[in-house]
Amino acid sequence: MYKSVVENVGPLALAFEEEKVIILFGPQAPDELKEVSIIHEAAEDSSENPIKEGGKFIVDDQEYTVTAVGSSANENLKELGHISIYFSEPNEDVLPGAVFASPSKLPECKDGSVIEFK
Repeated sequence: MYKSVVENVGPLALAFEEEKVIILFGPQAPDELKEVSIIHEAAEDSSENPIKEGGKFIVDDQEYTVTAVGSSANENLKELGHISIYFSEPNEDVLPGAVFASPSKLPECKDGSVIEFK
């Protein structure tokens, strides 16, 4: 399981609704990425690979099913807090740091929201 708390939702972080993607980044994100990212801090990290196909991605009480995981997504999440989560079906090769989740509706995210991968 992986659990983190949202520290800041960048002013443009939810502007990618049409593309159906959100970008997560840890607190060490460069300033230019903070405005398009959801900045979060890990609270619990008890699994070597918390993101897995068929697993759950949860934001507060909004639950999603992980449908595809890029080859570097778990490592990027642990080291940088960085992954891109797409709320659509992958239509070609999955980028290394990408995660796909269903249903295809962006979660409502705010400062203090709890993010979990189970």
